Amino acid sequence: MSAKAIGYNRPSHAAYFALTIATLALIINFWAWSLLSPLGARYASELSLNPLSLSLLLAVPVIVGSLGRILLGIITDKFGGRIVFAVTCLLAMIPVIALAFSDTYSQLILVAIFLGIGGAAFVVGIPFVSAWFPPEKRGLVLGIYSMGNTGTAVSGFLTPRLDGAIGRQWTYYLVASLLFVMAIVFIVWGRNAPGWKPPKGSSFKRFASAAKSRITWDLATVYVITFGAFVAFGVYLPVLLKVSYGLSLTDAASRAAGFVLLATLARPVGGWLADKVGGKHVIRIVLIAVVVLAMFVALQPTLQLRTTIAYLSLAFALGCGNGAVFALVGKLSKPDIMGSVTGIVGACGGLGGFLPPLILGFTYQKTHSYSIALMMLALGALTAFFYINKRFQDLSTYKAR
Repeated sequence: MSAKAIGYNRPSHAAYFALTIATLALIINFWAWSLLSPLGARYASELSLNPLSLSLLLAVPVIVGSLGRILLGIITDKFGGRIVFAVTCLLAMIPVIALAFSDTYSQLILVAIFLGIGGAAFVVGIPFVSAWFPPEKRGLVLGIYSMGNTGTAVSGFLTPRLDGAIGRQWTYYLVASLLFVMAIVFIVWGRNAPGWKPPKGSSFKRFASAAKSRITWDLATVYVITFGAFVAFGVYLPVLLKVSYGLSLTDAASRAAGFVLLATLARPVGGWLADKVGGKHVIRIVLIAVVVLAMFVALQPTLQLRTTIAYLSLAFALGCGNGAVFALVGKLSKPDIMGSVTGIVGACGGLGGFLPPLILGFTYQKTHSYSIALMMLALGALTAFFYINKRFQDLSTYKAR
């Protein structure tokens, strides 16, 4: 139930508090989800991992976090965001602590599976935050919430530095402690929107309704490209920059963190633009931009200013696309199935980020170049553009959106 529906002319202070704690919780969960990526090169050196083995290790949390979004979306529709966010933070602590005691490849793979909990947390906040705000504000608001993805950038920037300053174990203990704090915040001060009640009927029927919606799969198609590429670059860009341009691990991780940060900051811009000019127009422009920019970086130019601008422009485009997708989710989804819709769309986007790191590792192992994998991104974005452009024209629901 939206803030408008329950009688608010404008969002209350409680609404903005809910937005704030949800965003902070997402930042910490995404930090936990992304702990392996900034240290990937060090683990590869310590355990003598080949590029494909490292790619698999980095990809495991992505696929688990993606599939977990479906389940968490269903659970959030049933129990509400407050309790689900608290429990998710507590569960995400376990693999983070276990990571401190993992020193073999098999142990890391096992822990990586459960690190996916942090990545699944994203879907909890979409219905939780949406319920506090009227539809005309949801694009911007959900874009702000989605800035919780900066947890990936925080991980890229802080994790290698903390590893050097206080050691790997204490770095993991710190992240686990922050997750515990956020769980307490939700338990003690968190509230669902006024008037929220658990929906009646079967959770399976609500999920089936979301799964049958054409809107769900149209937006999932776009999100596979925009969020999938965002996740893939967030996970693999430190390795790509280190290998392609000879950067130090810290420098490569910092540049990758900048990519993730810009993409995340662009999400509310995409949401705001979707509110103003329509999400479908934003998505069209984004996909064309991804095609052009991915083709340019696929040429693997020398690390000059134009290369940096190209990568940052790609980050901005992906972020705007992500924001526009969930602006449409917030506007077009029924409140009682919004968690399920978010779960499906989010899962597809996350799965879109699972294969690219593997492809990057495999193609580099075979060709000593990342060009083929980057050209595949351009081809995927072009295919998505032609598909979704036709869907926007055919589906009356998208009119004036």
